[in-house]
Amino acid sequence: MNAADRQEWALLQAVLAAELQAAKALTSQGKAASYIPELAKSPPDALGISIMRADGAVLAEGDVHLSFTMQSISKVFTLMLALMDNGERAVFEKVGKEPTGDDFNSMLKLELVEPGIPFNPLINAGAIVISSLIAGRTPAEKAERILDFFRSLAGNEELDVNESVYRSEAATAHRNRSLAYFLKDNNVLTDDVEEVLDVYFQHCAVQVTTRDLARMALVLAYDGTDPITGLEHIPRRFVQIAKTFMITCGMYNASGEFAIEVGLPAKSGVAGGIMTLVPGRYGIGVIGPALNAKGNSVAGVHLLERLAQRHDWSMF
Repeated sequence: MNAADRQEWALLQAVLAAELQAAKALTSQGKAASYIPELAKSPPDALGISIMRADGAVLAEGDVHLSFTMQSISKVFTLMLALMDNGERAVFEKVGKEPTGDDFNSMLKLELVEPGIPFNPLINAGAIVISSLIAGRTPAEKAERILDFFRSLAGNEELDVNESVYRSEAATAHRNRSLAYFLKDNNVLTDDVEEVLDVYFQHCAVQVTTRDLARMALVLAYDGTDPITGLEHIPRRFVQIAKTFMITCGMYNASGEFAIEVGLPAKSGVAGGIMTLVPGRYGIGVIGPALNAKGNSVAGVHLLERLAQRHDWSMF
């Protein structure tokens, strides 16, 4: 670390607890997701953040020991795995590259806009298609490959699927089934719908902590190479694609606002997690189950906005 980096790390150490407590007051303005019944059990007043630098050192404040499921954050990594399995051409024949302006579970543009493929890989329809592109002979083999990939990126062999959340999501995912069957009818999905959905539900239900997310984000911050171990996990080109989608689509319908106010690639999930990164410097994981109207952690977004502005973080 150079002198400037050491100074910033020391400043982060000095202010992080106060910034988190200030942001925590906003948890009362949101509520935990309830459309997946298990998520409604999350503590709505929780807030935690982990920031990891290239040597593995971590700053952590708040409810960082609270575990939660990745939900849509997992879509960033299944996209990159599908790209590694199939290449860009095959993937983008099945999903588009544009923001939608619609809700993450909307079916609207699948019917209105030709050729009827999902607009991008981070909305539900797109992520379901991506799940179908993961290599494997069976749904179980595909799900295991995804889990192994997540474990390697997080440096945590204990990552696993939260069975309660997985089953809760599978039992109530009527909109996702509708999306998948529509895609099947359009010949975008060619595999068995229920088998594809099973893979999708499982990777959304992988349970992590903010430290796990920070380590996974750190690999993205260093373009696919883990700076702690030196291992290259993902080709740089595919990381670039994923980070671009994070900027344009990663925070649901608030992605543009987040890009302006925070200025970092990020992906949120309805369990309250946010994964973001400072390119070439930090991986960051946040948990705050109380969500705003756009489906993002209300306190988590505020905390990241404060930190990014205070420390002049940027994707540029």
